[in-house]
Amino acid sequence: MQGTTLKKNKSCQFKSTCEIKTNDCYKEPMTEELHAKPIIADKFWIVERGGEKFATLRKDEENRFVMSNETGIKIYNNKTDLTKQFGKDFFVVKIVKEADNSNPCEVHGFPSSTEPYNSMFDVKRRLPLFTKSKDSKSLYCAGYYVIRFDKGWVKSFCPKLITLQRYEFKGPFKTELEMKQVLSNVSK
Repeated sequence: MQGTTLKKNKSCQFKSTCEIKTNDCYKEPMTEELHAKPIIADKFWIVERGGEKFATLRKDEENRFVMSNETGIKIYNNKTDLTKQFGKDFFVVKIVKEADNSNPCEVHGFPSSTEPYNSMFDVKRRLPLFTKSKDSKSLYCAGYYVIRFDKGWVKSFCPKLITLQRYEFKGPFKTELEMKQVLSNVSK
């Protein structure tokens, strides 16, 4: 897409993957490029169009690339598929933060609100659990959740285990964006 301006009567190069599928969308000039700026090296990117946030991009457990924004989620099998669609300069070189697998505020790959103590994994419920101090008996669940209270679905970050035992919930999610997408789906 680098420097590409699509002219009238020319077929859109993204027609096969486009979700909009209108007959005249490719007649408008497309002058803004998409760029993925790394936030965590080789794991998480912010995709920008014209300097504004357009989407997020992350690698999933199967090393596929998952791009998501308010219109939905698109999965790319590899980096080549992304650069084919968005151009060779799609990935920006500047790294904001190096990936650190020993993040102290993480429990089994899920973010936690504080430095976790006594981390464990509840296999039955599939929940990453931790306490906020060495001697604490209160268990918290790492990650993002949506919880159904009497007034409706509510987003939550690192709720207490007892809350999830009492109410219906969805999660855990590794990012706030994933949680917000699920929240918008269950709130309909």
